[in-house]
Amino acid sequence: MMQENNFKVYGYRWVMLCIYMFIVAVNQLLWITFAPITSAATVYYGVSDLQIGILSMCFMIVFILVSIPASWIIDTYGIKIGVGIGALLTGAFGLLRGLVTTDYNLLLLSQIGIAVGQPFLLNAITKLAARWFTIDKRATASGLGTLAMYVGILLGMTLTPYLTVGYGINGMLYIYGVVSVIAAVIFILLAKEKPPTAPCRPDQEERSLVLDGLKNTLRSKEFIILMFIFFIGLGVFNSVTTWIEDILKPRGFSVIQAGITGGLMIAAGIIGAFIIPMLSDHYKKRTPFIIISMVGATIGLIGITFATFYWLLLVSGMLMGFFLLSAGPIGFQYGAEITYPTSEGTSNGLLLLMGQISGIAFIFGLDSFKSPISGAMTNPMMILIGLMILCIILTTWLKESKTIKW
Repeated sequence: MMQENNFKVYGYRWVMLCIYMFIVAVNQLLWITFAPITSAATVYYGVSDLQIGILSMCFMIVFILVSIPASWIIDTYGIKIGVGIGALLTGAFGLLRGLVTTDYNLLLLSQIGIAVGQPFLLNAITKLAARWFTIDKRATASGLGTLAMYVGILLGMTLTPYLTVGYGINGMLYIYGVVSVIAAVIFILLAKEKPPTAPCRPDQEERSLVLDGLKNTLRSKEFIILMFIFFIGLGVFNSVTTWIEDILKPRGFSVIQAGITGGLMIAAGIIGAFIIPMLSDHYKKRTPFIIISMVGATIGLIGITFATFYWLLLVSGMLMGFFLLSAGPIGFQYGAEITYPTSEGTSNGLLLLMGQISGIAFIFGLDSFKSPISGAMTNPMMILIGLMILCIILTTWLKESKTIKW
């Protein structure tokens, strides 16, 4: 226990953050499992590419349906129960997935079960930060929590092909199932609701629940702008990572080069999600870093769209990942601050909900508007660039959070 900014903070906050990051990373690993082995999975299960794609796409669809109820449970019953439900679903259905490896229908059912658990985990990022960390460290805590999402995706993209080669799809799924149970058990056993004393002023502890919070957020011009920014930003990330091979192939880049570009994009995002939120906390500013992130991400997106040199493509991918993924945790924390007394679970859930809706729309949009002759996605990618430029303009309308200045 130590004193920070006249408030007591407890060492157990790092235990809470670590066990939360572990279960979030595992959940995201289970989500992305089949993306890097689509061809092998279609042969193994005897189904189409689309059916394998649905194993990942169902997470976005389920999130839209479950996000607000999950936020209500987190706000009403707290982190231990709310995140505990997500951990339990991740562990149980992660293991079931490893036990029914040859049945596609049971596999899909297991994926849906894991998907139901996802919003219970992701919607709690800022609430955990608010419960355990002082105001000047919350963007950092949110950044680390968000970073766990990217680490899980990166591990899923890189480890899955190797495990599939070494142990087969059945062995790979069983290994992931065991890991998911371990992560769930650790969280359920070690999680605590909150520290003995709050790391903030008494008047900043209470938050309104979901229904009142929804009304409050929709009255905030800044939060509506922020929702649009998340709608575009997450939609761009989800669609570009999904179609990275098809985006690059018409310009002569190989599958391996596309995979390396996607991997570096996420790796750079992990670094950005660690560094940029820390700078935001240090300088007690949110909006300048949101603006910088959107500008950097847009430049990177332009490079991915038009680059013909491999080195330039790699630089563009890292630039986009570094800035776009670092904008997430700062945006989550900024949204929680400007909508006070709306609960963190509500504001967090709404922002993620925007990204799931746009993810589905943009993924289908890029495929629908690609060139019917060459398969090039330049035209729909230019639309995404235009939307990102619009986001940059809108970020200049955001007013700085008053909460971070106290």
